[in-house]
Amino acid sequence: MNTSLKILVVDDDEDNANSMGELFEMEGHKVLVVHSGQAAIDAFKNGAFDVAFMDVMMPGKNGVESFLEIKQLRPNARVYMMTGYSVEQLLQQAIDHGAMGVLSKPVDISKVLAVLNDIHPNGIVLIAEDDPDFGPQLKTMIEGAGHVCDLVRNGKDALGRMMQGGINILILDLKMPLIDGVQVYSELKRAGRTVPTIIITGSSSEYTDTLDALQDVRITGILNKPFDPLVLLDRLDRLAA
Repeated sequence: MNTSLKILVVDDDEDNANSMGELFEMEGHKVLVVHSGQAAIDAFKNGAFDVAFMDVMMPGKNGVESFLEIKQLRPNARVYMMTGYSVEQLLQQAIDHGAMGVLSKPVDISKVLAVLNDIHPNGIVLIAEDDPDFGPQLKTMIEGAGHVCDLVRNGKDALGRMMQGGINILILDLKMPLIDGVQVYSELKRAGRTVPTIIITGSSSEYTDTLDALQDVRITGILNKPFDPLVLLDRLDRLAA
């Protein structure tokens, strides 16, 4: 490739980020590697990039939150989001590791109560649901059935509450927004803090609509890890063409 690009790589996995940076530099590009969403935002404050590759799952500000701030700074920013999980992969992992069920919206609350009645939890049922109508409704129904219940409305609060302990069952909405539920589940699994979980997910078209909406605000694309380095270089060829 004759055209040299200015590239930003954002990933809290330093080995992965540095490897990508070295790959691009070997191809003659100028690369800045950072390891957090805030560092990516700061980088865009200080200058523009031809393209950025940003991991979705990072501590602090995740890739999506960081991108939305970057978009305000640089409306024409071209960003590839990198994720190690697809929704389908997460659901399969959840089932493989003992998830109690996967319910699609609109959720039949009687099915949730049936699961709870089967196991009679002695501790707290935590609902992680950002829908301002459905979350409180589900909490009221569960409490009416005699269970102690807490409600949080975002992934960060859900993760914090789970890390405190004392939760017997987690009811987890995957869309809070985009993949916050995915991040919550994967972080709990990594920390060995999973509990019996009921996963609530929208239809596949719902996720398609979400990704389409992100495309509308100029994300260039999504890469699922691990990916072939040649795929990256191919994408760069098309950008520089």
